[in-house]
Amino acid sequence: MDNLKIGAYIQSRRKAAGLTQKELAERLHVSFQAVSKWENGECLPDTGLLLDLCACLNTTADRLLNGGSVVIRGRRLLPVEDVITGFAHLEEIGRLFGESCSFFTAMIEGINEKMNMDVLAYLKNPQTRDVLYAEVLIQGILMGRSVDMGEVEAAFVNPKMVETVRSYLARTGEGIE
Repeated sequence: MDNLKIGAYIQSRRKAAGLTQKELAERLHVSFQAVSKWENGECLPDTGLLLDLCACLNTTADRLLNGGSVVIRGRRLLPVEDVITGFAHLEEIGRLFGESCSFFTAMIEGINEKMNMDVLAYLKNPQTRDVLYAEVLIQGILMGRSVDMGEVEAAFVNPKMVETVRSYLARTGEGIE
């Protein structure tokens, strides 16, 4: 276990819950210094506090002990939200740097050449956007990652891409729903 990663996750979940270290400590009947030590990776919470801590932070024990990552049957989950966020960041680079910036154009040209597509055109259409999302998820599956099909079904508009991801996941013996 990575104490620093777990501590950072505790801190991020605490902040997301709108709690101060003192408020979390009061709910768990520990000192705010204990919460600070967890968040700094100096030590881990006592196992007797784990379920209450998870309830306060609106998370699960496996997610907390993996520092925010989910492991399903030994395969690390590739969240659909991360894939969507990655493409949103790609588009944001174009907005921030300018689409004529040589850094951005080189990046896009590299993707287009490697993938044999026009990535920006694919991102503009919801149907083809799902093709990009599916491609990343499939590459993740082929590299040993897992995918939550409920997330895929909720995020995709293209049912064919949902079924394509499902078929690759099934090939790994991980019929995760």
